[in-house]
Amino acid sequence: MVRELPRRGWSPSSDTPTADHLGRRVRIDTEDQTVVVGRAVSIRRKRLVHGTEPRGCRCTVTGTQLNGRGAVAGQMRKTAPGLMNILVAVLVIAAATAVAIAAILVVRRKAPDGSYFHDGDRAAGVFGVLATGFAVLLGFVVFLAFASYDAARSGAEQEALIVAQQVETAQFFPPSVQGKLTGELVCYARSVAGVQWDMMEAGTLGEQLNPWGSQLFVTLRTVDPKTTAEQSAFDAWLAQTSARESARNDRIHGAVGVIPTPLWIVLFFTAGLILVYMLFFADKGERAVVQALLIGTVVSVITAMLLLLYSLDNPFHKGIGGLRPVAMERTLKIISQELTITGSHASPPCDARGNAS
Repeated sequence: MVRELPRRGWSPSSDTPTADHLGRRVRIDTEDQTVVVGRAVSIRRKRLVHGTEPRGCRCTVTGTQLNGRGAVAGQMRKTAPGLMNILVAVLVIAAATAVAIAAILVVRRKAPDGSYFHDGDRAAGVFGVLATGFAVLLGFVVFLAFASYDAARSGAEQEALIVAQQVETAQFFPPSVQGKLTGELVCYARSVAGVQWDMMEAGTLGEQLNPWGSQLFVTLRTVDPKTTAEQSAFDAWLAQTSARESARNDRIHGAVGVIPTPLWIVLFFTAGLILVYMLFFADKGERAVVQALLIGTVVSVITAMLLLLYSLDNPFHKGIGGLRPVAMERTLKIISQELTITGSHASPPCDARGNAS
């Protein structure tokens, strides 16, 4: 049996959506408890809007059935890359530690009592020089990598903010280019959050420009501001474009990494030297577990710090701590809301990922 819902508002406490809430004709099939909107092309579940779920209701969004397990599965898919990154890091640390422990236990079999060093104080002093040099160098490099990481994050947020501001500025241009500039800005934002972000994660962005940035410039050259408002908007647009390009440079600067290869070589060389030096502390007269703890803790800390440094030097990834296009995705939602409120119309000449259509 199918019944049509009354055309009234839908409060968070009600069990089912109504036609006014969804903005179109809504029917409820009471036999299979499926909500049908219009021609069943856009149906929203109450839980997704108000945080609660209609009792016994199975709803469909654009022809695909959703349920509680589907939402949980979506969250699991989002967190899977982060969990995988942590798992890989733990395995790398465990493997490096295991190799170091195995090495010192092998050396310990033929080591004399008291280690290979007859003067432990002098050996400890040399080891202190090695460890201090490595720690100081690592600290400076981590600071450099974090500064680049933070600049990339700030650049992405600033770029997204300026795109939203330029959409507002575009509404003061002549009607002949107003919609075109707005649509191209939407495509610019989609390209950043889609194709270009994937290229940054893959390390293939290089010196490529955002094609919609060039298209915006071509469209702007056709603008002939006549009124005072149009001239002010034109000046503001130029300033915003310069700021947007500067923010974009900050964002993509982090994609190429800031730590040069010679620094990586020195870091790994020093880490290896510390490991080899520690093997000469092998003492046959000391318990094996103590010897394993001695070298295992040092190697674990060094490996963890090098992994942290690698993560900061490559900030664009899907794992935990990786930069994601959250700011630009939020800007796209804000632009959609603003255009709906103002009644503006724009047809972006691109698909959802920013590819020209």
